[in-house]
Order: sequence, then structure tokens, then C-alpha cells
Amino acid sequence: MSDLRKIVSVCWVIGAFIALAGVLSARAGFGDRITISGNEFRAGVDRIWINGANTPWHDWNDFGGGFDPVWWDKHFQQLHENGINATRVWISCNGEVGINISTNGHVSGCTPKFWSDLDKLFRIAQERQVYIMATLISFDHFSNGHTNYQCWRNMITDTKNIDSLVANYVVPFVNRYKSNPWLWSIDLCNEPDWVHENANCGKLPWKPLQTYFGRSAAAVHANSKILVTVGICMGPKYLSDTRATNVLGDRALQALDGDDVRAHIDFYSPHYYDWMSGINPGNAFYMRPVDYGLPGNRPVIFGECSAKGTANHNLEDDYASACQNGWQGAMGWTSNGVDANGNLTMLGAATRTFRDRHNGLVFPEAKVSTTAPVSISASLTNEVSKP
Repeated sequence: MSDLRKIVSVCWVIGAFIALAGVLSARAGFGDRITISGNEFRAGVDRIWINGANTPWHDWNDFGGGFDPVWWDKHFQQLHENGINATRVWISCNGEVGINISTNGHVSGCTPKFWSDLDKLFRIAQERQVYIMATLISFDHFSNGHTNYQCWRNMITDTKNIDSLVANYVVPFVNRYKSNPWLWSIDLCNEPDWVHENANCGKLPWKPLQTYFGRSAAAVHANSKILVTVGICMGPKYLSDTRATNVLGDRALQALDGDDVRAHIDFYSPHYYDWMSGINPGNAFYMRPVDYGLPGNRPVIFGECSAKGTANHNLEDDYASACQNGWQGAMGWTSNGVDANGNLTMLGAATRTFRDRHNGLVFPEAKVSTTAPVSISASLTNEVSKP
């Protein structure tokens, strides 16, 4: 064989190897950034179903407060072992620690301990292989049950203060962790319905809350590929395009953010408990999202549901029915028993069962593609375009 032919042969082998690497990277599966295709989630190119939990806090206001990395590491290991591929964590429970906010509602940044604690949390998530939905604030921030509630009401009712929250909390959070695919989504606020409905939380109009949602969503999308949602409590009441105004609709959010098309929610994550059957008759787990009264134009998951299951059903059946009816995930409240709605013993029975029946949906694995070979330039493009 001539030297030229040897060189060509070696180049062909190298090119084939690079092409195969590009195919594998494009199909990375579990551990890759979660994206959306139609009304479903993808990890790589494979579908993933959020077989999830809520681990809202261990020590209220953990980050910047009493964060215990040993506990979180052990608990995340237990989550993975129980087939849980994602959990929802409250990054700030009521704003008493971690976030620097003045009495007039201006947010100037976050404490060094807040960031160092979160650095450890996301390292743990990566090592234990659990995706995180990060809930940035809650209705609790506005509740008169804690000392600084008026600071937060002053923040949300002033557009300049909202901008300070976005610029000095939301954007730094996004830019700090956007390269970590285990941060799969950001929940901008836990149950803002109560800020609107409950006098103890201010009974504020939706407009300032929507301003925060729209400007934050636009900022997240401008800086990253992280998915955005809002944990609405009473889904059919506030997310329906027919029964009532969809407070998270694209037009509603973009109108308050200069018609920026990036001001949108990527998926819906309403909460469901048995008492909500009074809002819209029927058990949501046994209905399609659209039949429950929700929009059908993007993925929908249960952002919260009781780890004890719903009335006359166990949680194993609830999770199975949700998947069959087109919901894209369920996140039981809670994995660590913060209240009377259950714990990992109850939740784990359902998540293990779902994993054992649908392992490819919970932990999608990388596969060798059977499609035509990918060119060297295309495979390099795949690598460069990965988040």
C-alpha cells in the first residue's frame, strides 16, 4: 500500500470515529440537557418522563442558611436509587436569608454563602444524577408570617425593583449554573395564586406577578437553554384558555415585557391535590391535560401532588395513569416528609414501580444510531452546538 493510500485510510478511520462520536453525543440520553419536542421532553433525542419528587427544603431557607451538604448528598443518592430522575428544590423559601433586599424592595444581589451552598447542591445533583427544578421564590416571600414580607411586596409592585431582582438574582443564578445540564428547569414562583387570592400574602393583582414572570423568562431564555415554568396551584382556574384567562399565556407575558418573544413559559407545572376537584370536577391524573382544562400547546406535568396518592387510588396508579393520559411527569410532595402529605417511603413505591415498567422513559440510555453515517463536519457541528 502506498503512503498516500495509508494516509487516506487512516483519515477515513479517524473520520468514521469522529462521526460515530457525534452520533453518540447527539443521543446522549440521561444526563444530557432536557429539551422539548412537541409536547414531550427529550434527553438527547430520547423521550424522558419526569418520574419526580419535591425536596423543597431540609432546613428552611437552606441556601445561605443552614445548608447541610452531607444530608443532601445522601438524600439525592436515595432519590436516584428509588427511580426518581428529578426533584423540585426551593432555592429561597421566604427570602429571609441569602438574597439582599432593601426595605424599599431593591434587590442588590446574593450573599457569598448563598452561592457557595448552591455550588455544592449542583455538584451533588451531577454526582448523584438527579435533575433539579429550581424554584426561585414562593408566595411565602409575600406572607405577613415573616419579618421582611413588606420588602418583597415593595419589590413585586415596582417595575424597577422587579428589574433589580431579575438583574441581580435571576440572571446571576442562570449564568452561574447554565452549563450544568442537571439544572433542567426554573420555576419562577411557587403558587403565586396565593399572592393574588390571600390577604395574608397581599392579595395583589396578577399584573405585577406577570411582569416578573415575563421579564424573568425573557432573561433566562436570553442567557441559557434552561426551561422555564411557574408552579401555579389551581391549574384550571388560572391556566385555561377557555374557562378563564391564562395568566401565563404568551400574549399576557409578552405584553408586559415589550413584546419580547422570549417572555414565555416552556411548559406548565400545575399542582394537584384532592381538594382541587372542586375547581374542576374529576381527578386530573385520570384525565388528559386538555380535558382537565389546561392548554394543549406545550408539555404539562404535575409540579406537586401528594405522595400518599389521590382519593381511592394509590400513587403507583396515579403515576401510570398520568403517563397514559399525556402528562409528561409527576413530582410527588415530598421526598423528605416536610408535612403530612407523605415521604420517600410512600413516594418511592410509585417511582420504583414506574421505573421498573418504563426504565427507558425514566433513564433513557445512549444508543448507537442505525441511520446513515454523519459527516465529519456535521458531527463537529453537533459538538459545537451542544449547551
